[in-house]
Amino acid sequence: MTESRHRAAIGLAIAALLLPVASAVAQSIREDAMKLYRNGTRPSQKGPAEWFTGSVRIDPLNTAPEPARHGVASVTFEPGARTAWHTHPLGQTLIVTSGTGWTQCEGEPIVEIRAGDVIWCPPDHRHWHGATPTTAMTHIAIQEARDGKMVEWMEHVADDQYLVGPPQAGGQRSATH
Repeated sequence: MTESRHRAAIGLAIAALLLPVASAVAQSIREDAMKLYRNGTRPSQKGPAEWFTGSVRIDPLNTAPEPARHGVASVTFEPGARTAWHTHPLGQTLIVTSGTGWTQCEGEPIVEIRAGDVIWCPPDHRHWHGATPTTAMTHIAIQEARDGKMVEWMEHVADDQYLVGPPQAGGQRSATH
């Protein structure tokens, strides 16, 4: 084999090896292709003081492109941390992944939530959620946007509202369990 034929054969072999890689790159650029977001590639965010009391970390998981309209985040509340009162135009699902927390819908008692619990909050239902005073809590929050908006934030949950805690056995309330 001449040197030019040898080089051509090597070039064809390299092209054959690179073709699947080039195809994968082209596929990943397509708008309608599946997207993979590797753990650690999206920076954590501090929960803004306008929306949260205490130390809160938000780890964005996904905001789907149109025509889908859902957003998903993992939210970690340190002890005593909580959301402000808020609503979601199309409702919200919370999946508690670790710890113990509290949630409350307006006009109802505070409810304890634990790892493994799934909470559905209906559209436009005023509520809040967060950690207990002594235990951190992490949940995955899933909500949809209506007209580009996923949440309507309101006033903070006052300490005297929060520290009432959920009812205990016998109907008594305790902030420390």
